[in-house]
Amino acid sequence: MSDQFELNAAVREDMGKGASRRLRRHAGQVPAIIYGGDKDPQPLTLIRKDLEKALENEAFFSHVLTINVDGGTTEKAILKDLQRHPSRDAVMHADFLRVDDKVAIKVHVPIHFLNEETCKGVKIQGGMIQHQATDIEVQCLPTQIPEYIEVDMIDVETGGIVHLSDIKLPEGVTSVALALGEDHDLAVASVIAPKGGSDAGDEAAAEAPGAEEEGGED
Repeated sequence: MSDQFELNAAVREDMGKGASRRLRRHAGQVPAIIYGGDKDPQPLTLIRKDLEKALENEAFFSHVLTINVDGGTTEKAILKDLQRHPSRDAVMHADFLRVDDKVAIKVHVPIHFLNEETCKGVKIQGGMIQHQATDIEVQCLPTQIPEYIEVDMIDVETGGIVHLSDIKLPEGVTSVALALGEDHDLAVASVIAPKGGSDAGDEAAAEAPGAEEEGGED
């Protein structure tokens, strides 16, 4: 992974919702917390503009980050959760998980779909690509986290479905879902015929996570 990300943080002493609101509104800061490993959870504050700039890079979500706490302690962590304002999309809180280079972790890695315009089912057969997932949850050592996972669509025909098992993952990286068994071999993308000419889209949608509950994801 070529990108390196560092964030400067300060230990947060003033706790509670009121304190968090004051940080966000008047101090240009974002409340956060880092937890995991053999240390206690530590509330932090981050500089809003620095965090938001880092978030513009997709790689930030799947990289091991360096967090400098009060200019002294250095923590290695991944971004575990990000809470945003429901209407303004502003970052409200960030959660970081400490990592150990020798201990495997689970992380969501974004999917990059390749050759969609030249896909056989699209260019030759007039179909349309549907995405059933935008990321894959994988398990690996922190040093092996891929920046993204490529899914090549060029040979997929109309009616075809790309499943997790069709994707070649980097060495040392495994799919969390597939580790649970064949029943969890979820659809990632499909090519459907225009105007309902194929049932592949419905089949893929039925295989997507949460399909049964919704009547149907770094």
